Amino acid sequence: MKKLLFVAITCFCKPVLVKAQEVIRTNRQIDTVGKADLLDVASLLFEMKPKPVEEQKGKSVYFSVLPGASSVPGGGTALITTTAAGFYLGPRSSTYISNVTFTPYLNFSGRFGLPLRSTLWTRDNSWVIQGDTRFLVYPQYTWGLGGRQTEENRILLDYKYIRFHQRALKRVTDFFFAGIGYDLDYHIDIQNERTDKISSFTGYRYGAANDQHSFSSGVTANFLYDTRNNALNPLPGCYINAIYRYNSKMLGSDDSWQSLYFDFRKYINLSKERRKKQLALWGYYWTSIDSGTPYLDLPSIGWDPYNASGRGMPQNRYRGHGLLYFEAEYRRDLLDNGLFGYVLFANASSVTEAANRNFRYINPAVGAGLRIKFNKRSDTNIAIDYGVSKSFKTLMIGLGEAF
Repeated sequence: MKKLLFVAITCFCKPVLVKAQEVIRTNRQIDTVGKADLLDVASLLFEMKPKPVEEQKGKSVYFSVLPGASSVPGGGTALITTTAAGFYLGPRSSTYISNVTFTPYLNFSGRFGLPLRSTLWTRDNSWVIQGDTRFLVYPQYTWGLGGRQTEENRILLDYKYIRFHQRALKRVTDFFFAGIGYDLDYHIDIQNERTDKISSFTGYRYGAANDQHSFSSGVTANFLYDTRNNALNPLPGCYINAIYRYNSKMLGSDDSWQSLYFDFRKYINLSKERRKKQLALWGYYWTSIDSGTPYLDLPSIGWDPYNASGRGMPQNRYRGHGLLYFEAEYRRDLLDNGLFGYVLFANASSVTEAANRNFRYINPAVGAGLRIKFNKRSDTNIAIDYGVSKSFKTLMIGLGEAF
């Protein structure tokens, strides 16, 4: 198996002072004193008395449920129900909050999805177990390769998609983790609205086996540096994630190919006031290292591991062998109790061109959003965002921050 060194990654990580077998003290527990959420509002309106929460035992599960409707890639509107659960698997003073998110959707026209994501932090952050399992039924548009395809140059693909990504990372030192994983991506019964083949439209020879399916199966090497404490609503801190993936015919892949995903995020407090005033920065580089990568597995906007990039753009709008992305978001509370807040965001992306694999065009998007505190104990917000880019605009509703 080919190997890829990650020496440069360690340059981003601060020197650590705690050995692996020692307990990390996060010192960033979620502060609920003087805070309010929709559960408090409901208790006040309906004169309900919530059960006292035993903060020190670390065994409570904080649920957030958001039913609603939203536009979906490929056109139309779907009914979406997002359920997020936050819980601790160890002492709050030394263990990050784990989270599981389930977001099923249905549009009553044959399209539905069952995505389940999880991040589990074991006691004292000894291990972090990450999971991403999905069964999705599309259609979805694709615009081919490159950063300057016209809006009209697209086809509607209809297919089923199974994803099974699982990773286990062991704490090496302080906030640094390393581990291995397995990734499976299976695109089934790929069809399009035109009579020509997908490969003819895209000009890409690895579009899909017989233009009907593609199967990718590979192992991953994973490196993580995370001081955020809560992924649902990150506190000031830093996040660095590197994933090297090696797909092999020995594991069932249609072709052997490699990819690299490098993700960097920084959260900066802009005020010491009780109202949150924060700047969040996010950038990632995602590249297919060699040929053989199936068309639907190539780097594409909106297909990062959390499907969070490109707010204000259609998913799939830009695709290439390499993708560079950057986003900045200003986050601010409107009230001292944190019940309401707002965000302003802007992002820009660039993908490599099909002819020479060079980055040539930059595609921006901007937007704003409202935040409503759903559960103060897990610090979960209802996020209502409106994004705009060239020839496109969209409203997005979900639980938790985009990044």
